[in-house]
Parts: sequence; structure tokens; C-alpha cells
Amino acid sequence: MKISFIGAGSMAEAIIAGLIEKNICRGQDIFVTNREDREKLGQLERRYGIQSTYDMEGLIKNADMVIFAVKPKDADSALQKIQPYIQSDTFFISVMAGISIAFMEEKLKVPCAVARAMPNTSASVGKSATAVAFNQYASVNQRELAATVFSSIGITAVVEENKLDAITALSGSGPAYIYYVVEAMEQSAREIGLDSNMAKQLILQTLAGAAEMLGTSDCPASELRKAVTSPGGTTEAGIKILQKNNVEDAFIQCIKAAAEQSKRLGQIHDSKHLV
Repeated sequence: MKISFIGAGSMAEAIIAGLIEKNICRGQDIFVTNREDREKLGQLERRYGIQSTYDMEGLIKNADMVIFAVKPKDADSALQKIQPYIQSDTFFISVMAGISIAFMEEKLKVPCAVARAMPNTSASVGKSATAVAFNQYASVNQRELAATVFSSIGITAVVEENKLDAITALSGSGPAYIYYVVEAMEQSAREIGLDSNMAKQLILQTLAGAAEMLGTSDCPASELRKAVTSPGGTTEAGIKILQKNNVEDAFIQCIKAAAEQSKRLGQIHDSKHLV
């Protein structure tokens, strides 16, 4: 199986690492290119035993999957560069935020299988939550291949494309929201006199334990919260402050704003580049 990457940034590397670690694809069958950073390509070659090239025709020819992992601002020029080599049997899958399938179809100019995937940065530790949307040309085998590839870096769900802005806001940006909460917990630990290193370990274990409980329990989050919130107890005192400061509503508005921004950025990009 041959998988080619256009773009060699952190997301491409995370997927490459997952493919090799899970024995889904051999390093010698993974090809990667970028715009001009030969040093980064050399690092990936040495680290994973993959192949790098600036031969666009060779990169795409006979590839089972072409993963497009450039920055959204570079999408138009990169698509134009590879367009002459796209064939009807090419399976093209983008991990760029906000770039529509319609835009890619327009630029590729050849009716072929096109998909959008939305991983998150936890892909680098094999814990991404990835959503994938396909166009009408994607075969059953190609859909299964995408699920296999993205399952190498976490869990995968197939969705309609119109859900991707919401998913970008929820799980694509989601790690940042959790990091924000951890920042606040670390600051509070300092203010109540706890050692920073010890506090960090306690916070991490608390998060891991809560995630495990949510994943294994049949109870919803609200019931799990109530189970540890004794009347008059310490947890209740803390929860009351969160409620007083409308933290739940702030998180809801946070995710809604991120979803609207994802939609807006996609519309702006498409309006500028679709001709």
C-alpha cells in the first residue's frame, strides 16, 4: 500500500508515526513532500524510514491515498501544482480546517474520491478524535482505508460534511479548552500553596481518571458529577462558584463561537479562490 503526503508538518508526522507504529504501512511505502523545507523531509526520512520527493507525478502515481496536509492559505497553489497528475482513481483526503470538498473538487478538476478529515493535535500521542466526510466518488474500500489510517492515531467517525464545522469546534479545538482548564487548576494550586510538580501530576491523574469514568460508566456526566457532590461538602462549594460565574454557559458559547468561526473562515476562503 502506498500513501503519499503533501505537507510535512506536525499533523502529517503524527499520521506517519501512527501508520508505522500500527504496522498499517511500511516506511518505504510512505512518500512525503513539502514546498521547500528539505531539512524537515530529511528528518522524517531518518526518523521513520520513509521516502521524500519533489516529483509530484511520482508522488501521486499509484498512491492508494494522497493526504493533503498543507496550511489552508497554501491550499490553492498546492492544488494547482498537483492537479495535472490527478487521475480518476486518485483518493484525495485533506486534513485542512475550513477547506470544503467542493473547493477541492473544483481545483482538482477530475472526478475522483475526495474526503475531508478533522483530526486534533492529540494525534501526536495516538489519541485524536477524527471525523471524516466523503464525496460521492469514494468507494467502500476507500472509506474503509480512511477509517484504518485515521484509527492509527485515535478514534474515527464518519459524518456529513455539514457537521465538520461543529466537530472542528468541539473536538478539533477541544484540546485547547482542556489545556485552558488545566492552566486555571495549576494557577489555583500555586495560590493554595501546592508544589507545582506535584500539582501537575495530581491534575493529570484526575483528568485521566475522569475520562476513564466517562468512557466506562453508563451514567451521563451530570450523574457522575452529582455522585461526587455531597451536600455541604467541598465539591459542592467549588461547583457553586462555577455556577455563580456561569462557567457552563461560557463553555457552550465558546464552542458555538468556534463553530461559527470555522464556517466563516471556510466561506471566506472559498469566495476568494473559487472561480
